[in-house]
Amino acid sequence: MNTPAMQAVLLNANATPLQVADIARPVAGPGQVLVRIRASGLNPLDAKIRAGKAGHAQAQLPAILGIDMAGVVEAVGAGVTGFSVGDEVYGMTGGVGSVQGSLAQYAAVDADLLAHKPSNIAMRDAAALPLIFITAWEGLVDRAHVRAGQKVLVHGGAGGVGHIAVQIAIAFGADVYATGSAEQRDVITGYGATFIDYRAATVDEYVQQYTDGEGFDIVYDTVGGATLDASFVAARRYHGHVVSCLGWGTHALAPLSFRAATYSGVFTLMPLLTGKGRAHHGEIMAEAARLVEAGKIVVQVDPRRFGFDQADAAYDVIDAGGARGKLVIEIPA
Repeated sequence: MNTPAMQAVLLNANATPLQVADIARPVAGPGQVLVRIRASGLNPLDAKIRAGKAGHAQAQLPAILGIDMAGVVEAVGAGVTGFSVGDEVYGMTGGVGSVQGSLAQYAAVDADLLAHKPSNIAMRDAAALPLIFITAWEGLVDRAHVRAGQKVLVHGGAGGVGHIAVQIAIAFGADVYATGSAEQRDVITGYGATFIDYRAATVDEYVQQYTDGEGFDIVYDTVGGATLDASFVAARRYHGHVVSCLGWGTHALAPLSFRAATYSGVFTLMPLLTGKGRAHHGEIMAEAARLVEAGKIVVQVDPRRFGFDQADAAYDVIDAGGARGKLVIEIPA
């Protein structure tokens, strides 16, 4: 009996060209669904894995990259009750550790990681959303417990995680401010946030201007480095909470401590790497679908189209900083 094959994009060695190859099609095991992938959302992390610069992702070569995906359920494994053949689904489903990524025609996916795709957006838009939405949600909702009436500052408000964080905070009724460069003003204000030009104003200046010197209730750092240090200075005294998805450097905590404020780190890959907490990612994607269908979340997708054999070119765009939103590769039938 011949094993069905599929095409996939393989990374055989770091910093080498990706290769399209025919490999065995996976089978849905217990608790899994087999997804016919229609679109693979690309992330800067994928590009770093390709270059061998993301040890924390624990990628095992040869690897199939692609953390985000959208597609159609092809088969359902034993014990799965929430999905049926033909369902349109999406999620952050692999591409790190030993878990197959989405740059392939099929993937056997842990059903806990999936949710039904928002009905009002295309596959390519859905595939752009999972990692950035989960990262923003875990910081704002799970860690900082964002709520109506709070003043929220998002550093990097036009970026991948940043523009979603802005929209989530607004959906929860917060008063949102976001830093960016002058050319990003219209993008940030278009999402409903107050724009702050980080090059034109110091932290002390905008804290004084927008909070009367008290500081922001929540500061979400999506940039890292010196921006995280600035976040500590911008937090509200006693009740401020700083969240970062890039808090990997060495930082002085004194500014935060002197404000009696708190800090949380976000490491979105943990459920994929450890197998623990995966159902919560599926729950977050269901919340994303609800907000997208309500018109409260719009994901910024680069208009350029990339095919299966153009993955290297797409990652080169990311490496060069030339992406205008999330890049998506559409998967051939």
